Amino acid sequence: MSIKKVSILSIIIYFFTFFSPFFLVLISKNMLVPGVTFLYIISSCLMIFLYFTGKEPALIEQNSKLSSPVFMFLLGVSGIFLAMLLQGIVFSIESIFTGMPPSSQNTKKIIDVILKKPIFILATTIAGPIMEEFVFRRSLLSLMQPYSGFWISAGISSAMFSIAHQDGHFFVYFCMGLFFCFLYKITGKIWTPIIAHCGMNALVVLAQLAVYYGS
Repeated sequence: MSIKKVSILSIIIYFFTFFSPFFLVLISKNMLVPGVTFLYIISSCLMIFLYFTGKEPALIEQNSKLSSPVFMFLLGVSGIFLAMLLQGIVFSIESIFTGMPPSSQNTKKIIDVILKKPIFILATTIAGPIMEEFVFRRSLLSLMQPYSGFWISAGISSAMFSIAHQDGHFFVYFCMGLFFCFLYKITGKIWTPIIAHCGMNALVVLAQLAVYYGS
C-alpha cells in the first residue's frame, strides 16, 4: 500500500474517532467514555497496522540520516522533558501578551473525566497521542511535503493540530506541533515524536492527579 493511501486511510480513521462522541452520546451517556476509549485504542492499533503493512516510506523517512533505534529512543525520551519545557515557556509568553492564564482548559476537562472514569487515561496518554502523531505528523506531512516542502507542511499540520484541541491556546499547541514535527524530521521515525508525546501527556496527567489527591 502506498504512503498516500496509508495517509488518507489514517486521516479517515482519525476523523471517525474524533467525531464518535457525538454519536456515542446518543446511544448511552454512561458508555460514552468507555466507548471513546475503546475506539481510540482500536483506531491507534489500526494506524500502527497500516504503518507496518505500508510498502512505501514517507519522504521524511527516506531522507533521514539519524535513524538509529538507540538515537530514536533517547531523543524520544529527552523530547518528553524538552516538550514540557517548551510548553511552559510558550504558555508564559502567551500569558504576557494575551493575559490568558497559563493553563489548559482542555487538560482540566480531561482530568475531570479521568477522575470519574479512570479508563480514559489510556486514551489520553497512549492511544490519543499515537493517533495524533500518525495523522498530524506522518500522514499530513506525507501528503503535503512533496508540494510545499517540509516547514510549510509542518506549519499547516501544526495549525490543524492546534485547532483540533479546541483549547484557545493556539500558539501553544502550534509550537508543540512544530516540535514534534522536528523530532520526526531528525530521526525519520514516527516513533520518536510518539514517545515524546505519550510521555509528555502521561507526565501532565500524573502531575495533575498528584496535585488533586495531594490537596
